[in-house]
Amino acid sequence: QVQLMESGGGLVQPGGSLRLSCAASGFTLDGYTTTWFRQAPGKEREGVSCVSSVGGRTEYTASVKGRFTISRDNADNTVYLQMNSLKAEDTAVYYCAAGRFGYDCLGHVAYEYDYWGQGTQVTVSS
Repeated sequence: QVQLMESGGGLVQPGGSLRLSCAASGFTLDGYTTTWFRQAPGKEREGVSCVSSVGGRTEYTASVKGRFTISRDNADNTVYLQMNSLKAEDTAVYYCAAGRFGYDCLGHVAYEYDYWGQGTQVTVSS
């Protein structure tokens, strides 16, 4: 089976941390650009962070720079998103997606991706 599976979401207080995982099965994630998206109620889906299939280039949307870190573990065929200093506005469903892109990363829209996970809920609240 070709599949992506997110995990690691949950409820956390402002200022706390979470580590999200995106595990791939049925294909090798190293050959794909992998992007974390998120969607909050009433808002459009946005790309949060990505790691490119070429050279491991990483990108971040401005609102998470300095707080989030994306990484890829080829041995585990998993991409991670370490989220620190979480804010209420980070509350959303987080999805991972994989596509056969090259050097470019966040410059692709949702329909261009080949595989999507089911999403994991992140809630930041006191």
